[in-house]
Amino acid sequence: MSGYAVVDLETTGLTPNRQHKIVELAVVHVSPEGELTGRWETLVNPLRDLGPQRIHRVTAAQTAHAPTFDLVAGELAELLAGRVVVAHNLRFDGGFLEVEYARHGYRVPLGPHLGMCTMQLASRYLPRSGRSLAACCAALDIVISDAHRASADAYATAQLLAAYLRMDPGGPRWAEELEVAAAHPWPVFTHPRGEWIARELATTQEHFLARLVDSPPSAKVPQGNAHFEYLELLDQALLDRHISVAEADALVALATESGIGRKAVLELHRAYLRQLAGAALNSVLDKPELEDLRHVAELLGLGRDEVGKALRTASAGQAAPVVRRFSLAAGDKVVFTGEMRRERPEWERAALDAGLLVHPAITKKVKLLVAADPDTLSGKGRKARDYGIPVITEAAFAGMLDRGIR
Repeated sequence: MSGYAVVDLETTGLTPNRQHKIVELAVVHVSPEGELTGRWETLVNPLRDLGPQRIHRVTAAQTAHAPTFDLVAGELAELLAGRVVVAHNLRFDGGFLEVEYARHGYRVPLGPHLGMCTMQLASRYLPRSGRSLAACCAALDIVISDAHRASADAYATAQLLAAYLRMDPGGPRWAEELEVAAAHPWPVFTHPRGEWIARELATTQEHFLARLVDSPPSAKVPQGNAHFEYLELLDQALLDRHISVAEADALVALATESGIGRKAVLELHRAYLRQLAGAALNSVLDKPELEDLRHVAELLGLGRDEVGKALRTASAGQAAPVVRRFSLAAGDKVVFTGEMRRERPEWERAALDAGLLVHPAITKKVKLLVAADPDTLSGKGRKARDYGIPVITEAAFAGMLDRGIR
């Protein structure tokens, strides 16, 4: 069936080139008469940092398991083929799609000069309004439910297009563009396909313990090099009191490869919590420390009652340390990545004042990576994980500086 395919993208930057990529896309079908007939959306893993996250609000955790563009390209092509591609600022959206397809070896009938742009059409149908999507929609009482989300902006643009069609049903350009679209065939895509994932599905994640196999129950803390390696990785993951998607994947992979089952992992988690409880009891156990223990217990998949048990065991002197805790020392190298809340030079000065060395790139001698997003997909983030270097938030790094560097 012919008609229109309205698209909207969220991207890592403003220029369609090999550096910037798509992080979310949405398509809405509109019939030649202006009826909205279908909606699709997915996050896209760009395999790089996400750029201005404050605008599109997509997190690295959401895109970590999302399909890459090559896995959605085939289905997207089917949604666009034979239809007039429409966008609000077609030069931007069409240009990005054209570059993404070219990156994977396909030349497609896309770009700033093929299709229709509702922003440009506003000069004819909404001459007294502004040209932004918000201004055009406001002029027609179209509500944008969640601006800068691809599905919301695509749906609003589709309603805008439908309004233009109703204003000028016999306009000559409609028929002309439908003929042009029908005359431009799309290539056959041979890439494998992946499942499209909307934001809500990407946000809902089960606890990483659920991915581990069951193991026979044991009253003892598991011993062995693999168990100590697991505890060290766990300690690094909990530095910022957040277990990122990448850290959860690494913990599951290590446990699986080492044959450590779920019940054994739970015993390791309890032992780790007991060690934290013992450290807390060495000072005055105040409310923030107690809440911290409860938060760690939750991250470890343990019930709140486990905190009380850990404290009782520790106070009885029965909580032996199970892992050497991570710490920073004067002269350690740290690296920063991403758009942080504080300016990068401020963080670098704070690190230098604490006796740390600020390094421009990740090497095996770097001790810590401080990231705006702990699930960062940047090259620095990927290399740090390959080298086993902890990746923490700027808030966690601030806490380390407040506690002092040895």
